[in-house]
Amino acid sequence: MKWMIDASFTVHPDFKSHTGGTLSFGGGAAQVMSKKQKLKSRSSTEAELIAVDNVVTMILWTKLFMEWQGYPIEKNILYQENKSAILLEENGRNIDICYFFITDQVEKGNVKIK
Repeated sequence: MKWMIDASFTVHPDFKSHTGGTLSFGGGAAQVMSKKQKLKSRSSTEAELIAVDNVVTMILWTKLFMEWQGYPIEKNILYQENKSAILLEENGRNIDICYFFITDQVEKGNVKIK
């Protein structure tokens, strides 16, 4: 499974950011999502972290659902383009507790971030 996640920083009139994402199997998009973030972020990196945090539960649910249906998922990759967010997600020692969930999932091997 390949997930593409992106955040648009402070694009709404109330200065909240927006999360968008797609799940692809093979060549087509199997699932898409787009929603306004509930938290106000102070940087594009923080907006990206919030986006991944919002989507990672959907990623894990979809992986478990597919495995329960008899389709083992060997690769569950999350793509994003913000290098700072990727580095923080892979090693979250210096960020707030609300972002540790994604770091924990990366360490367990449930999600790989590129």
